[in-house]
Amino acid sequence: MEDLDSLTASLLAEIARTDSAAALEELRVSALGKKGTITGMMKTLGAMDAEERKVKGAAFNAAKDRIAAALDARKAELGARELDARLAFERVDVTLPVRHEAQGRIHPVSQVTEEITAIFADMGFTVAEGPDVEDDWHNFTALNIPPNHPARQMHDTFYLPSRAADAQSKAGEKGETMLLRTHTSPVQIRHMQSGPPPHRIIAPGRTYRCDSDMTHTPMFHQVEGLVIDRDIHMGHLKGCLEEFLRAIFGVPDLKYRLRPSHFPFTEPSAEMDIGCSRKGGVLKIGEGDDWLEILGCGMVHPKVLEYAGVDPNVWQGFAFGLGIDRIAMLKYGIPDLRAFFEADVRWLRHYGFPANDVPSLATGLNR
Repeated sequence: MEDLDSLTASLLAEIARTDSAAALEELRVSALGKKGTITGMMKTLGAMDAEERKVKGAAFNAAKDRIAAALDARKAELGARELDARLAFERVDVTLPVRHEAQGRIHPVSQVTEEITAIFADMGFTVAEGPDVEDDWHNFTALNIPPNHPARQMHDTFYLPSRAADAQSKAGEKGETMLLRTHTSPVQIRHMQSGPPPHRIIAPGRTYRCDSDMTHTPMFHQVEGLVIDRDIHMGHLKGCLEEFLRAIFGVPDLKYRLRPSHFPFTEPSAEMDIGCSRKGGVLKIGEGDDWLEILGCGMVHPKVLEYAGVDPNVWQGFAFGLGIDRIAMLKYGIPDLRAFFEADVRWLRHYGFPANDVPSLATGLNR
């Protein structure tokens, strides 16, 4: 019995000193496993007489129970200690600011769209929207674009399959042919149809054309502007665009010029150039004696007003359109338009904007 007491005391002391779950499991196997010391002692009971077996059997079971209880208690202690260490290691201090590398960035297209909206909102314009999937009538016919115009060709426009089997029987009906809008100008038609003049809107949004290179992508962003009122003339258009371009590029004395051009939906039509420099292969806006074409504009064609249900003898106005992606490239020095759509986090980290960088004419639009 003295050997049993000594062995039990030794095992209990060793259990108390064990510092890992793995070592504790090894100790359990060596004491209580199939070949353990306590198990081996219990196997000797079969060779004893009944009286001795009764006494030693009770002692062996008591020792086994004490060791098993000590093992369970120590296992619980080690588990609690391990959990505390893990919680301390994985602790997150929610009062700390977000790490810089985890911050999201606003895409340059979204930022420039907000900048454009802020400038025109200050002039009294409101934002209008329309569907990306348009019908042929709103996208072309109502904008005075003739049936044989190159813009209507398959190589330039994404046409969609007919939506109904009986579409063939509706030849000539408005809205039969569906397509991805090639410009945001259909929004002007829909807005004029929605209510009586006067109108003063901008229509930013996605547009689609079959084109792809450094300066063209199949999906890109445009903003259209429309003003319809009485006694509107080219002088109003010139002043509006002058204010916009000087604000968006942050050049108070930005040079510009209007060149005669042709668009089916405006008459007269013009393209606007801004002064720039290309010395050393570097484009600088507002400097030098070179010119850079920036947008198209003109007085709304009377036929477009008629299509939209507006009397051209009473109302007139101007319209303009420009590429948001191109403005972003020029303003922030982005060389390749295709990178806008590659979802490269490194690119966005470099060219993107903090979430709290909200464009405002009061605080400034430029970095």
